[in-house]
Amino acid sequence: MTQDRLAAPPVADPVDTLPSSLTRDGLRLLVSHPDAPGRPALHRWAVGLFVAYLVALALIAFWPTPVDRDAHGSLVGLLDLLQRHGAPAWVRYDVIEFSANIVLFVPVGLFLVILAGGRRWWLGPLAGFGVSCGIELGQLVFLPARFATVNDVIANSTGAIIGTALALFVLLLHHQTSRPDPFR
Repeated sequence: MTQDRLAAPPVADPVDTLPSSLTRDGLRLLVSHPDAPGRPALHRWAVGLFVAYLVALALIAFWPTPVDRDAHGSLVGLLDLLQRHGAPAWVRYDVIEFSANIVLFVPVGLFLVILAGGRRWWLGPLAGFGVSCGIELGQLVFLPARFATVNDVIANSTGAIIGTALALFVLLLHHQTSRPDPFR
């Protein structure tokens, strides 16, 4: 057997599968170099906002009673009123709660990927899933008035995935505006 036959088969470059509207070199630089030009200002903003977000998330997740407890009746009443006046039947309390959990976890993926760089994009979804499981376990064990559900883990993980995609887009835009000609 020759050395050529033992070599690993070529692996497709994921950048080759992207639409041509995304510049190959710009995306390659973004993914391979987390310290792209202009990153320090973006990094400082992301750190400050991420710390504030984590404090808010901890308060929401580990408040002794459901955070919407006092508003639950009003929200259900408002939904009933809206449905009597033509709102779609799928607009229900559980759908709104699921959607709110998605929105709540978008910053997990967004901030982690901005801070860690595009090369470590997988940290966003992984952290979203891990933090969500930790919150649900904490609620199950320590907060009898709270409800731990698999649906919350699914919604939270979905939010982190969306945040990851947004972060990659933000990093790409930030890179393109800090270096107008990515082909130099």
